[in-house]
Amino acid sequence: MPLSDPVYQRLKSVAKKQHKPATQLAKQALEQWLDEQEKLALHEEIAGYAASMAGTVDDLDESLETVSLEYLAETDTAQ
Repeated sequence: MPLSDPVYQRLKSVAKKQHKPATQLAKQALEQWLDEQEKLALHEEIAGYAASMAGTVDDLDESLETVSLEYLAETDTAQ
């Protein structure tokens, strides 16, 4: 993948300091960025689903909410 000269020089400098091939560092950086993009896309997908379900019968399980609130109240008083 072609890089601008300033980016290439920065990459080369870091590679030299870390005693690693520049291609290895570039590959690691790209893989990390792709992982972050996948996590962000999943987060956005879940948030969109949650927003579309807000206020519907699928919004929150009432029995689960009740048990959760009871548990939290018990936990608070135990501390």
